Amino acid sequence: MDAVWIWGIFGLVLLSAELATGTLYILWFGLAALIISGLLWLFPAISLGVQLLLFAGLSLSTLLIWKKFERRQPAASRLGQSQGEEIGRTGQIVVAVSPEQCGRIRFSQGVMGSKEWTAISSQTLAVGEEAEITSIEGNALRVKRSGVAA
Repeated sequence: MDAVWIWGIFGLVLLSAELATGTLYILWFGLAALIISGLLWLFPAISLGVQLLLFAGLSLSTLLIWKKFERRQPAASRLGQSQGEEIGRTGQIVVAVSPEQCGRIRFSQGVMGSKEWTAISSQTLAVGEEAEITSIEGNALRVKRSGVAA
């Protein structure tokens, strides 16, 4: 079998594997194999050693270029949540919270998939008080006393 076809089929197999996995890592190896196939079509006298060297160089360079320009996601990614979507929602304190101690807050409808969350606050809030979310800090909700009467 001609080397042009071998590299072309290898590239298509790698691209198919990329479609199956969705990792975006195999993509660059598949593209490199297709480029080698195209180079062999233009210059059929390229030796196997040079083909393998070109494949390795193209694969790694395209992968590194992609990694350099890849848009980075924040470490505390909130999958499926709009930024600040939950800010301003109110719930009821079920475990007292103070600047020195974390508490718990409950919502009538789930917030980010759960009805109860760890609450932190710079104010002291007693059990039964209404509190409003001011920010999300890791796995806890920063809350303040709500203007709504309990």
